[in-house]
Amino acid sequence: MPAHTSAHTPNPALRWGLMLLGALVVFGGVFGIKAIFAKKTNEFFDNMPQPAVAISAATASAQRWSAGGESVGTLVAVNGTDVTTEAGGVVRSIAFEAGQPVSQGAVLVRLNTDNEEAQLKALETSAKLAAVQAQRWQALGKDKLVSLDDVQQRVAAAANARAQVEAQRALIARKTIRAPFSGVLGIRKINLGQYLAPGDAIVTLQQLNPIYLDFTLPEQMIGKLLKGGNINASVDALPGQHFSGEITALDPLVDASTRNFKAQATLQNPGNALRPGSFAKVSFELGAEHAVVVIPQTAVSFNPYGNAVFVITSEKRKAGETDAKGQPLRGDKLVVNQRFIKTGATRGDLIAVTDGLKPGERVVTVGLLKLRNGAEVTIDNSVQPAADAQPTVINR
Repeated sequence: MPAHTSAHTPNPALRWGLMLLGALVVFGGVFGIKAIFAKKTNEFFDNMPQPAVAISAATASAQRWSAGGESVGTLVAVNGTDVTTEAGGVVRSIAFEAGQPVSQGAVLVRLNTDNEEAQLKALETSAKLAAVQAQRWQALGKDKLVSLDDVQQRVAAAANARAQVEAQRALIARKTIRAPFSGVLGIRKINLGQYLAPGDAIVTLQQLNPIYLDFTLPEQMIGKLLKGGNINASVDALPGQHFSGEITALDPLVDASTRNFKAQATLQNPGNALRPGSFAKVSFELGAEHAVVVIPQTAVSFNPYGNAVFVITSEKRKAGETDAKGQPLRGDKLVVNQRFIKTGATRGDLIAVTDGLKPGERVVTVGLLKLRNGAEVTIDNSVQPAADAQPTVINR
């Protein structure tokens, strides 16, 4: 019989196992290499030297400020009104020019009084007749020819006639409108021949010197601001000019909706530079001077959870520190760290620090948004923010 050879039977499970093992080795190697590369990349960026941030800096200084406050207010005329007429009539003449100063009692407008003057003549005639009749009846009364009651009636009639004459004269006088006080006139609101009803506005009249300044303060200032104290005011329309005044009135009522009370100061205004209705900034002193630590307001980061500054300090470099080009760095470096502070009053571009900062410490004034704790900085003060106690606006 012929010899038979046994054929090799393939094992599918072994084949799939080898394929799976090979795939795991390949993908594991790929992911392993990727993980090693990512780790090395992270280590490089973590240890990569950060370039120093260019900032501007200012030194906290000790100054002496007097306790004071600031507010905003509105200029108000001591006397200001729309001149009106008490009696109606047609405008016969206008005796003023718009914008001119006038004195108290100066004639501004005359209304037509022809009818009233004719009535005055008739009343004067009646009054003369009543006076003659009263005298005649008084003579008859002395001779007992008429009763005393008749005499008194005639005398009363004469007095009534004289009163009617005076009333008519007063009516005519009311149709001559005069300035109620000295001041400056505005733009006229009437024309010749126009009929004016009682109460119609003729022209605005404002007394400009002196002038009032009304402003509000929080109720915490009650008792600190006193009548007779001095204030300093400025208006945007007159940059660089300051006006002194005296507090002449304090409202005893505190507004329940705002918890503020009103104060009023009187300012001399000889050149009529200040005008009623203008917005004004007010500053005032409250007491003796005291020591404060002052920095520019741009150095402070104002936040709901507290105000902070970046304080600059000097540190020694660690061994082996290099710059971005790999060159070794030597000497001390400047670093910043954030510090919370308590702030007080402001004066122009400056702000007082009541806690958290000492005189002589340096703070960052420009570049705060680029900083973090421990960041290295370089100081470039070629561009400095304003730090003036009394800044002025420059029109360009």
